[in-house]
Amino acid sequence: MTHAATATMDRALEEQIREHIPLVGHLVRETLGRVPGHVSRDDLTSAGLVALVTAAKAYDASHGVPFTRFVAIRIKGALVDALRGLDWATRSVRHRARQVEKVRQELTAALGRTPTNTELAQSLGVAVDELDAVEDDVRRAVVLSLQGFATGSAEDMVTERDAGPEDLLLHRERIGYLHNAIEALPERLKLVVTRYFLEERPMADVAAELGVTESRVSQLRSEALSLLKDGLNAHLNPAAVTAPGRPDGCVARRRTAYFAEIGNQGTLKSRLAMTTELGMPLRQTA
Repeated sequence: MTHAATATMDRALEEQIREHIPLVGHLVRETLGRVPGHVSRDDLTSAGLVALVTAAKAYDASHGVPFTRFVAIRIKGALVDALRGLDWATRSVRHRARQVEKVRQELTAALGRTPTNTELAQSLGVAVDELDAVEDDVRRAVVLSLQGFATGSAEDMVTERDAGPEDLLLHRERIGYLHNAIEALPERLKLVVTRYFLEERPMADVAAELGVTESRVSQLRSEALSLLKDGLNAHLNPAAVTAPGRPDGCVARRRTAYFAEIGNQGTLKSRLAMTTELGMPLRQTA
């Protein structure tokens, strides 16, 4: 190949890349609409642009895939990889989180109330600071889950725009149930979830508003998340609901009443309409 031909190909490649830079911006904006506010636009844009250039160089028209679709898939994959850098879920953290939750439920059943962080730490044989560190790691995942309603993996945040009608309806229904589950929480728990997760207010601010310590807010937060998880599963995946330690105890009765209240909060029609009320366009909630 002559030098002139190579130069012509390089210019054509550069032009294709320039023409598709807005696609990177679109996919980044779409992603940012589904993740917490602390996710960096610049970091995602940088990852997307690198993916665009790499994909453009690797593109082979003989495979029959349109250029735009080919690079879009690569860009989405790069954004998923970038989001994975924020993922809390190393195996060790997942294991520690399960241990903490198991002991918390056992203590709740034994004490008839939610245990304090000190009681929980003592039962686990760790320092309170170490327990707080585990809960901070878990909180990162919950922020993503609540704001993006992801199931725990970054792939769920960057979805194909050509999802079928059934997928769209199911996702909209899940969002509606999430809204209902938050609304059905006891007032103090609902306030903590709203302020801390949805409004991303500092824990100190939430504690001041409630007139309690930050440790107490952390306790309320854990209680709320446990209720939300089981409340959603009660309606969407009953087999995943955590069994109470004492099925006939007062804690179990309160949980059952909470699950029922979630169902009473709305109908299928109102849940499907919830996406627009929450300010999430249909295409972005798919």
